[in-house]
Amino acid sequence: MSASGTPEARPPKRVVVAGHVCLDLIPSFEATGEGARLEPGSLLEVGAATLAPGGGVANVGGALLKLGVPARLIGKVGDDAFGGLLAGLLGTPNLIRAPGESTSYTVVLSLPGSDRIFLHHSGCNDTFTPEDIDFSALAEADLLYFGYPPLMRRLYEDGGEAFAAFLERVKGLGLTTALDLAMPDPQGRSGRADWPAFLARVLPFVDLFMPSLTEVAWMLGEEPSPADPASLERFARGLLACGARAVGLKLGERGLYLRTADAPLALGRAAPDDLTRWAGRELLSPVFEAAVRGTTGAGDATVAGFLAGFVRGETPERCLELACAVGAASVEAADAVSGVPSWAGLGERLARGWRRAAPHPGAAYGDPAYWRAGPNGVWRGRRDPS
Repeated sequence: MSASGTPEARPPKRVVVAGHVCLDLIPSFEATGEGARLEPGSLLEVGAATLAPGGGVANVGGALLKLGVPARLIGKVGDDAFGGLLAGLLGTPNLIRAPGESTSYTVVLSLPGSDRIFLHHSGCNDTFTPEDIDFSALAEADLLYFGYPPLMRRLYEDGGEAFAAFLERVKGLGLTTALDLAMPDPQGRSGRADWPAFLARVLPFVDLFMPSLTEVAWMLGEEPSPADPASLERFARGLLACGARAVGLKLGERGLYLRTADAPLALGRAAPDDLTRWAGRELLSPVFEAAVRGTTGAGDATVAGFLAGFVRGETPERCLELACAVGAASVEAADAVSGVPSWAGLGERLARGWRRAAPHPGAAYGDPAYWRAGPNGVWRGRRDPS
């Protein structure tokens, strides 16, 4: 049975999850008062810290494994204490060891009443190159997910040329390719990279492009409005024109927006059998209600939910429903993966009538007339052919 209680079209295809990996250190601020701030020279009492694998590899890969998807995780760690700790937490033998290099880590500060603050050290992610990946592992897979190239210097410092060549080679093997981003540091080296040129080179070899709207809009110097569906559609259409076959824009508390290219549509060997249901689509899924403990990695969990449906051959509507359900389950724990249920557990929660935060389009989503009700609590946009 699928996670929505209907027969599965097929068993899940095989996934390789590669890219950025780090150790997350997440202090608890549950006992800290609303409005607490970090001030120079002050002491702020906090609770116990959560130590968890982080980054696209750990978050997406870990969530996929909990959802029953066969996934191989490939990331790079140093030979320091953090590297040993991270490898132990992940429990995977496929990490690339980099002697003499430091392991990436992130200190995640989630103070009550304010947005998160990330203190990030990229470590040996900066020396990761496509040559680090064993292509024999890819030859046995159906889908490659790659996460966070903006936090991996070797992948963007040449304008994406080597990374694009790598993805072209992966496409040549017949795999489906999925790509997610991260926010560059506006004051750092990544903030000075030519991201429009990077995306122009890379997106022709990407089937599923799933960044947050905030990230990719900053990179392109655009200001699409998440509350204006016509603005979202124009922005997503521009990314499709760059070469991506399907664009999923993560909108935070507003949900997940999907726009796909017109037929004929080719999405690699992990694609659902009936691709006519994927051509020319415009859909939006509101988020589910959740008891929020932490939002670290929620976007990654959302991507994992989408991919878990995709590799099982589900419809676009079902994939968006699953994406937002897994994202909501994720925020009910401090880290990205602990709150993610099993595939069966996810289906049981959905079957019990898990409520949406916004079950009907309203002012928060722009013109309500733009949207029509679709299956699985997903809305169909004005340009959706269904």
